[in-house]
Amino acid sequence: MNYIMAHVTREPAFDISSMHTRYMIRYILRYPQPQLFLSFLFGTGSSVVFGVFNLSLIRFITTELTRGYFLEHNEAKYTERRERVYTCLRIPKELEKLMTFGFFLCLDAFLYVFTLLPLRVILALLRLLTLPCCGLSGSRLLQPAQVCDVLKGFIMVICYSMMSYVDYAMMYHLIRGQSVIKLYIIYNMLEVADRLFSSFGQDILDALYWTATEPKEKKRAHIGVIPHFFMAVLYVFLHAILIMVQATTLNVAFNSHNKSLLTIMMSNNFVEIKGSVFKKFEKNNLFQMSNSDIKERFTNYILLLIVCLRNMEQFSWNPDHFWVLFPDVVMVIASEVAVDVVKHAFITKFNDISADVYGEYRASLAFDLVSSRQKNAYTDYSDSVSRRMGFIPLPLALLLIRVVTSSVKIQGSLSFMCVLLFYLGMITLKVLNSIVLLGTSCMFVKEANMEEKLFDPPPSAVSSRCKQITRIPLASDNSQTANMAESPAPTLPKSDSDTFLTTPDEDDDDKIINADTGLEGDGLKHRAPKKDLLEIDRFTICGNRID
Repeated sequence: MNYIMAHVTREPAFDISSMHTRYMIRYILRYPQPQLFLSFLFGTGSSVVFGVFNLSLIRFITTELTRGYFLEHNEAKYTERRERVYTCLRIPKELEKLMTFGFFLCLDAFLYVFTLLPLRVILALLRLLTLPCCGLSGSRLLQPAQVCDVLKGFIMVICYSMMSYVDYAMMYHLIRGQSVIKLYIIYNMLEVADRLFSSFGQDILDALYWTATEPKEKKRAHIGVIPHFFMAVLYVFLHAILIMVQATTLNVAFNSHNKSLLTIMMSNNFVEIKGSVFKKFEKNNLFQMSNSDIKERFTNYILLLIVCLRNMEQFSWNPDHFWVLFPDVVMVIASEVAVDVVKHAFITKFNDISADVYGEYRASLAFDLVSSRQKNAYTDYSDSVSRRMGFIPLPLALLLIRVVTSSVKIQGSLSFMCVLLFYLGMITLKVLNSIVLLGTSCMFVKEANMEEKLFDPPPSAVSSRCKQITRIPLASDNSQTANMAESPAPTLPKSDSDTFLTTPDEDDDDKIINADTGLEGDGLKHRAPKKDLLEIDRFTICGNRID
């Protein structure tokens, strides 16, 4: 008892207002009894074990209530945080500018199939028919562009005749009889298959065009035009069937009573945020993702148009039924826009990418349009859009023609006159859209100071296999000069859209890459330098990932 009172009556040896947490824990362990600790903390005598508080506690509370701090002592940190907030706020505006510009680019390539392509095919066929009368003025029967147009026209005609044997109603009822979870899995599988078809389909079409227009004096290194043509027909037909199944599944979701399937399909967009936001992205990866989002949004608009046409046909084109579908259409579009905005906002935040990068993306897309209008252009603009965004208009246009011809019945001279007027209206829309896009693209190219690149000679279409998969020559001007200076072996120039970066199969996600030197953290393995945006297409591998 004397030991206890001796400790109780002792004066406190410290001031609680300046006590650190670890000293507090030390004294608590020293005095396990609460009475002893409180007497040591507050009391100056044995009579104040639970008495009046000492001034030290009052000073502690006063300090907690009045203490301050100065944010300007870490000005750089808080300025950076504020800029990140401003960047996130700018993302929706900059992203929608890119999406709008990309949408009209896809619309221009899509309308080309319906408007100018048939006219160009007719002109090419007339040239063939009048060739015996006019004589052969040159070494070619048709120009390379005309040969490609004729091939596209034949592919569309043959595939449309094959699509006429596909029963849309039977497909609809077959899909409607499946369970909700099966339809959800089927829809996800169709999205993956669509990306795979798009990645390989444009290669098939490019191989056909080059095989048909390759100069004859070169050594034959292909299987022939006819096998390539049948491969292209098979691809376009299968891809059109795949998009038809996608549209049918979406139609079943719209017509379901409880809308559960539509809700599940929309929630799949939000799953995309989880798979994209928390991964490392560079500027080239974000460019690929932006192109993919543009293509996906335009394709969804066409699918929604097909769904509305099929439903309006079933209800005898009653306008009241359109307003029944309208809320679901708006809900799908709004969810797609919201997911894109949130995804891009957090990707730019986590990877410290400025919102100004979307202006560079617009300039790169505009450069494709402007360069395709030059005399020394080496590709058609619709094919350039296909390579850059992965958007191939032929299967989608074929499906839309099939749905429209089966939904709208044309009978009588008045109906044919309406079709003619509609076709003239589409041509007018195509021409106006092309003029506005060309002027806007020239402005974007001028703002980005890319006029000099327009006068560069077109790259040679030389394809070769690289034996070393860790290093390959690139097509950019600066990197090509550096590579020629480093090694005596000549490097082969490649097309802007066809240059692929081959990476090792190992998982290098955990390795740190120096952005300036292109070297890994250990400095033992060399990495190829970064590519320019003009060399990045939809299916170029950037940094061990493809989006």
